[in-house]
Amino acid sequence: MIRIGLRDAKGHFRRFVMSIIAIALGVAFVVGSFCFHEMLNNQTEQMMATNADHDVYVRGTDRTSTDQGSSTGSTSSTDTYNQISSDLVTTITKVHGVTSAVTSESLSLSGVVLVGSNGDAVSTLGAPTMAIAMDRGHPWRSATLSSGRLPRSDNEIVLDGFAADKADLQTGDHATLVLPDGPRTMTVVGTFSTSTSQAGAILIGVNPPLVTHYSSLAGNTTDKTSLIGVYGSTSTPLDDAQQQALAKAINARLPKNSSAHAITGNDYRDESTKAIQDQLGFVQPLILIFAVIALFVGSFIIANTFSMIVRESMRGYALLRSIGASPAQVFITVVVQALVLGVIGSVLGVALGWGMVRLIVAALSSQGMPLTGAVSPSVSDIAIGVAVGITVSVLGSAIPARRASFTPPIEAMNETVNPERPVWPRGIIGTVMAVGGVLSWILTYRLSTDSPDGPTPWHSINTMAIGWPLGIGAGLVIIGTIVAGPALIHPVGAVLGWIPSKVFPVTGRLATRNLSRSARRSSNTAAALFVGIAIVSCLAVIATSAKASVSSLIDNGLKADFAVMSASYGEIPTGAVDALRKVDGVDSLNADHIVMGLKYNGKSISGNTVAAQSTMFSNVFEAESRSGDPTRALTDGELVVGSTIADENGWSVGDTITVGTGTASGKLYATLRLRVGAIVDNSVYRSSIIMTDAVAGSLVPATAMPVGEVFISAKSGTSTTTLGEALRKAVKPYYVITVMTRDEYKSTISDTIDSMLIVLYALLALSIIIAIFGIVNTLALNVSERTREIGLLRAIGTSRSQIRGMLGIEAAIISVIGTIAGIVAGVGAGVVIREVYAAQGLETLAIPWGQLAAFIGLSIVVGLLASVSPASQALRRPVLEAVSSE
Repeated sequence: MIRIGLRDAKGHFRRFVMSIIAIALGVAFVVGSFCFHEMLNNQTEQMMATNADHDVYVRGTDRTSTDQGSSTGSTSSTDTYNQISSDLVTTITKVHGVTSAVTSESLSLSGVVLVGSNGDAVSTLGAPTMAIAMDRGHPWRSATLSSGRLPRSDNEIVLDGFAADKADLQTGDHATLVLPDGPRTMTVVGTFSTSTSQAGAILIGVNPPLVTHYSSLAGNTTDKTSLIGVYGSTSTPLDDAQQQALAKAINARLPKNSSAHAITGNDYRDESTKAIQDQLGFVQPLILIFAVIALFVGSFIIANTFSMIVRESMRGYALLRSIGASPAQVFITVVVQALVLGVIGSVLGVALGWGMVRLIVAALSSQGMPLTGAVSPSVSDIAIGVAVGITVSVLGSAIPARRASFTPPIEAMNETVNPERPVWPRGIIGTVMAVGGVLSWILTYRLSTDSPDGPTPWHSINTMAIGWPLGIGAGLVIIGTIVAGPALIHPVGAVLGWIPSKVFPVTGRLATRNLSRSARRSSNTAAALFVGIAIVSCLAVIATSAKASVSSLIDNGLKADFAVMSASYGEIPTGAVDALRKVDGVDSLNADHIVMGLKYNGKSISGNTVAAQSTMFSNVFEAESRSGDPTRALTDGELVVGSTIADENGWSVGDTITVGTGTASGKLYATLRLRVGAIVDNSVYRSSIIMTDAVAGSLVPATAMPVGEVFISAKSGTSTTTLGEALRKAVKPYYVITVMTRDEYKSTISDTIDSMLIVLYALLALSIIIAIFGIVNTLALNVSERTREIGLLRAIGTSRSQIRGMLGIEAAIISVIGTIAGIVAGVGAGVVIREVYAAQGLETLAIPWGQLAAFIGLSIVVGLLASVSPASQALRRPVLEAVSSE
């Protein structure tokens, strides 16, 4: 029986092609997800080994863990430690075996920009530009000079080889370096390389006093540090035993009241690497989601393929049963073919997945983010991919195989097409499931819209808890629609086929009738398209709502005439802010500082802290107050708290909060007792705590308060066009600062939303392509089953164009059924998701009717194109041969 199955597999190999493609794409996502995850892990390990290469690290003893949730529902923990005295460097350098000890704050400076030889700022795909302190007193063991020497003055720099290539600079050239207070002309005195790729970061070696100078200008205190790095050797890394011995010696010399402790460099790197890898852990589940979608959609194609094969081979299976083969043996002959299909598709998928990762690496490299952590699939990756591909193939073939093995031989001998079983039971079960899903969505919507003053206490349930009924509802709607699909084919097909039946009386009616004759197969084909369209439609609603919310917020809430942003890691240099403030015609300038490292009552908050001027609400965005006066609160040095944070922490106006940074022996230091002066409810402030610059400045150094955005209003009577030109001229020396009008600001945010979704749309398009293969397979099976019928139609005068039209209308109706069902489900899910996340800024519901209509139009085109090959197959067979077939 195995030999028979292998022979049949060889005979039906052409039928397998589309199923092989479907399996290969699904397995490619599975293998690609594992390879990409391992690549990110390896890249993180390599960069940590290079950028944190000290033999011992000294840090605080008091640890605070903060759990951070991700969009996938997982959580990761971030550990922070109390700051320690910078004077410990003197103590540490006296320990035998220590050759160098430096504080982390004296090593680097962010917010700088390198200007290339062409006069443009050098930047890459999201990677930062860092000025690194480099001289004999600040060695970097993992960096090796390629040419020239280290800087000796504040006007000299050395460039990493990647940075030098991007800037088209070499040793001896003059370069412009934009520092926090403005541009400065530098001489490139050398180039260096690091032992691993820096993932597109622009690294610039500068004279250490320059880093100290700008740290002091920014108000960074030098008496405290978060970390001290210690080298036991500036040339050769210490092994683990030597690191432990050096850490032990340092701990013996640290004062008992220092709240400091030394750990080995290996331990520090392992902890830091794991923390970063946990934060990047969402990538693999995200890719696996697309693998599941592709394999789920592909399973329909496999089922239809084997239905076709079983139908064509039914007489052969009946003969096998007649000569004594058992149902199990017949079942095996079909399963063997599925195993062949699974193996071939899986092997191709493994190769395709590996190729996808290599292609991603090449694309990132071309965009300025070279990665050296790329890996080939491991044995376990290959085994998982092959196992998944074979499993899906066997499961997809199980129902056709069962039909082949249990159909009585006499029935199989005498019936070309077995009568279809009643579909009403599936209609009832599927409808109940879908209704249950809709009710779950209604519950989710009710939970999201309920207010604290409403009749129930449901408002206390957070977004993560609401996600459960949302997800359960989505699952029930999708599965219920698929289950009920065969029962819906006849009524829905009749409605959709009404116009074609009137326009094309013969072919339209035949096409509509053919759908009902094979309701299960037509439903499965439409379901494959339904899944992909549902997800795309849901994303379209969310994206459109996000852009509409942004537009509404800017049109109705933004009072400023200009918004200023930076492409340099999101930080605007203080020098640029000062230059903007001096421009003639500026009425008000509000700079929003992002305050980092603050704790409230000893805990980190889930939102962010913003330091602003007291005119923020009157000149930038007006606040919708739930209680208290926001403007007066800022003026009086009180906290303005977003409603989401206030609800999460149980704060009310009048409460006093202890605000501070870090911990020492479990207690906050550098603290203030601040009163909650107002709670605001609009989305732009809902997840923020706002304080004045003066209050924030008394808690953290200026380096922990980078300027994120600047908003400018013009004086009355001043031409905004003229002022815009003057503002752009003022920030031109900073190269990466962008001055935008209100419309440009709105467009920039919308473009950001589109760029984030374009990758998702591209990946989901693969599932739709797989679904198109399913339509081709279904029509091919229908043509095979109706060979005699099509021959009779041609014999009585039906033209070739009418046969093509009949199959084209049939395919188009299947496509439209799947598309409309997907649009309805996707829009429903998008509406509920928008409501759930209304508090995070999705305040305006917008449905992209034009885009959804385009989906329907495209589905008709897809159906017509998918019918070309099966129609050609039907017309290729001579009429007499087709009529005589049974």
